[in-house]
Amino acid sequence: MIKLLLISTLALMSCHVMAQNNSQFVNVFIGTDGTGHTFPGPSMPFGMVQPGPDNKDGDWAYTSGYQFRDTAVQGFSQTHLSGTGIGELGDILLLPFVESKNGSLMNILLKNTEKASVGYYTVTKKDKVKVELTASERVAFHRYTFPAKEARLLINFQHGIRFLTDSLVLESQVKIEDNNTISGYCHTKNWVERKYFFVVKFDLPFVKSEILPQDRKENAPKYIFDFKLDENKILKVKIALSTVDAAGAKLNLEAEIPGWNFDKVKQNAVKVWDDYLGRIDIRAGSKQKQIFYTSLYHLLLQPSNIADVDGKYRGADDKIAVAANNEYYSTLSIWDVYRGAFPLLQIIAPEKINGIINTLLLHHKAAGFLPIWTAWGQDNYCMIGNHAIPMILSAYNHGFTGFDAKEALKAIAETSTKSHINSNWELYNQYGYYPFDRMDNEAVSRTLESGYDDWCVAQMAEKLREKATADKFNIRAGYYRNLFDPETKLFRGKDTKGNFRTHFDPLAATSPMNNPGDYTEANAWQYFWTPAQYDINGMMELLGGKSAFTKQLNDFFTIQSKNPNKFLGQEAMIGQYAHGNEPGHHILYLYAYSNTPKVGQKYIRQIINEFHNNTPDGMIGNDDCGQMSAWYILSSLGFYPVNPASDEFVLGAPQLEKAVLHLTNGNQLIIEAKNSSAQNIYTKKVFLKGIPVNELFITYKEIMAGGNLQFQMTKK
Repeated sequence: MIKLLLISTLALMSCHVMAQNNSQFVNVFIGTDGTGHTFPGPSMPFGMVQPGPDNKDGDWAYTSGYQFRDTAVQGFSQTHLSGTGIGELGDILLLPFVESKNGSLMNILLKNTEKASVGYYTVTKKDKVKVELTASERVAFHRYTFPAKEARLLINFQHGIRFLTDSLVLESQVKIEDNNTISGYCHTKNWVERKYFFVVKFDLPFVKSEILPQDRKENAPKYIFDFKLDENKILKVKIALSTVDAAGAKLNLEAEIPGWNFDKVKQNAVKVWDDYLGRIDIRAGSKQKQIFYTSLYHLLLQPSNIADVDGKYRGADDKIAVAANNEYYSTLSIWDVYRGAFPLLQIIAPEKINGIINTLLLHHKAAGFLPIWTAWGQDNYCMIGNHAIPMILSAYNHGFTGFDAKEALKAIAETSTKSHINSNWELYNQYGYYPFDRMDNEAVSRTLESGYDDWCVAQMAEKLREKATADKFNIRAGYYRNLFDPETKLFRGKDTKGNFRTHFDPLAATSPMNNPGDYTEANAWQYFWTPAQYDINGMMELLGGKSAFTKQLNDFFTIQSKNPNKFLGQEAMIGQYAHGNEPGHHILYLYAYSNTPKVGQKYIRQIINEFHNNTPDGMIGNDDCGQMSAWYILSSLGFYPVNPASDEFVLGAPQLEKAVLHLTNGNQLIIEAKNSSAQNIYTKKVFLKGIPVNELFITYKEIMAGGNLQFQMTKK
């Protein structure tokens, strides 16, 4: 018995060690060069703060503040977005420096000294100041090593990563409490209008402070502080944030990092990350492991829990409230993450889902409609549709019960009937589509995406036996048919008289940012497949059957564009499939419903091999808060949710020899690709727990029940 107990204990220890090592494979620089728009600074999973370097503060290429190829640095701010197409945050810029003899600053990063890993970033500047960063959930921790005992530190409260503004701060209040402490708040208006509160703590008292001149558009101060260091020449700084007040920031600081042990905070970050990253173990080569675990890392950076440690948060109505379980989530890039990232979170981090859904419902109470895209708890109304709706239905379909289902139905129905920013339901209902002469931008895309939300409302209503609501929204879910053009076999803009738009170019991508038209960062071909998320049979009927559906898919992946526009997401192209933008992420898996399902599996392998790499430019297209990463993870495992609000994950072809999902309910899902090789890229048969899978999908319930999911691979 003792021997068996010892063997069992050693086995558990072995599993524990395996689950604690996956952070070593994370390469935080993947996606930091080019259009990935990720950042290399430390963060906790779902953390409020993400300190890191800012090279620039107002360029589209620098929406995360950083580009790997750049060597200039403005300083190190405390909050960043990961992989977005628009810049925000970048709060409280710190810049340690040493002036040269002529008074100039050498704010250049020595790239050969730049290193980063989970929970840690370091670089040395040209003036020989070494910068090290780590973080807890709500507190950023800086450690600077100077070349001499004299140290200078710029703190810029005016700084932020800007979007279409050159002023940023509306008002501020900064108080120097003593020679070790600064506190206050800033009220900013950029992508969102928001308030953040802070406390800055030094481990040594400053000996001199100087406030710098402000120009006429600046409403927040910039200071230079001088320090006399001891023999180790080190200065440490902690910056805690809150959405509520400075007292909340102080509470966060004392709760999370009461002392000055930088290495302990760094080690704790690695420990927490390893718990999450250890929820999936894979058998793969070093390169594939780096891409996979970096994708998992990027997925788990957000949404950010912006509630203080006591649960207080500032809501969409600017009022203070207390969140259940101290959870209130923001950095919700809903238009992107509802597709694959949110369903994946329900598998690997289900403990976060009820908090996220309750956040959506709290936002609805405060604002009158569900959020569209939130940063720091405030909506920027970016993108189209109301895709918090499929997120809510997805959680409900997957059995999450930590929210009020009737309240959720009320919220999704009100959001879909009471007009608000980006939605004009009177117009939509009057015509059965958005007419382009009344809705002069994105009319087709808005119609198609609203149809998916409508289907979700109908499904939720049916489940809760609200027949009248279900009937109403089922009718609306079919509005997409009103824009189908039998001649081009695409969805085409119509005016209020029912006439199709003339001068129609189905390959021309349009966007409200720089080329207004009927589609959102896409063209007619790319948006054609939107209703297939929920009505594949209806799409087949429109086209004339399964063979016509297959031909449409084959044409889509072979028709070439003359001048694809990267700014509009026309990146990583295969025909008209643009892997660099989210509206197409489900299309590959539509081949499962066609006459030639293996063609889709061929393209999955091509995209995995050609469009993802373990280099700074190894992500083509914005990561968009983890959605690009989620596609990679799910496709590597062998399935993807074509309809993310349902419980179905459509089977594809796994790209890993073996993966083990250590589910939080205690079960394990072991995924194996038998006979997988560079040639054997197609799925021949699938077995779950030894039983053949005859459906085109497996369900969420089946995934969470665990067992062995075996794919038999072939080259035919």
